[in-house]
Amino acid sequence: MPVIDVLVPVLNRPANAARVANSLRDSTTAAELLFVCSPRDEAEIDACRMVAETLVVGWEPGPGDYARKIQFGYDNTDEPLVLLAADDLRFRPGWLEAVLAAAEYDAGVIGTNDLANPSVLRGSHSTHPVVRRCYIDQRGGVVGQPGQVYFEGYDHQCVDSELCATAIARGCYYHAFDAVIEHLHPLWGTAENGATYEKSRRRTREDQRLFDSRRFLWEREAVPA
Repeated sequence: MPVIDVLVPVLNRPANAARVANSLRDSTTAAELLFVCSPRDEAEIDACRMVAETLVVGWEPGPGDYARKIQFGYDNTDEPLVLLAADDLRFRPGWLEAVLAAAEYDAGVIGTNDLANPSVLRGSHSTHPVVRRCYIDQRGGVVGQPGQVYFEGYDHQCVDSELCATAIARGCYYHAFDAVIEHLHPLWGTAENGATYEKSRRRTREDQRLFDSRRFLWEREAVPA
């Protein structure tokens, strides 16, 4: 029986669908994979449907698309744990066992180890975290928005940063160093660049400025040290 939903928003990278699905299934039989596609992205939709359950959203892929697709997937699943994933991941054996061990600490957000991002390697951030559904439903990944996973006002960057920073401020974050889910990305030299990556980076500076302007939201929720 599944114990975790794995949400994978996708856009115009059909070659990745089978690879990420096979990697996940080679690592565990207890995860339910869901692809979330854009309309008219026919090659992607076909590739995803060949290997896993697939939903197609009703909007075109504009600003905030990843966060919106995560929310769509979240609202259409029901397992108590949810991995906020992508199609450029490689799942290492034992990742889910490490997540389940971390879940014993009742953290709302559990960080996984992508083997690349310096903040992730320090244990202060996660590019593809696991969220506990009861935490999202009751408190929200966004301050003041119970039921909301990611803030959808970013173009793409910083959605994970805000989720993790908010959980850390609340004392609700636990980093599972042994939950290794490698992020294959051009920035780390482990993936080829392409249009989808370029789209994700087009407004990085604007996203960072927006993130900085919103810091007061989670800082005011900080628990005493």
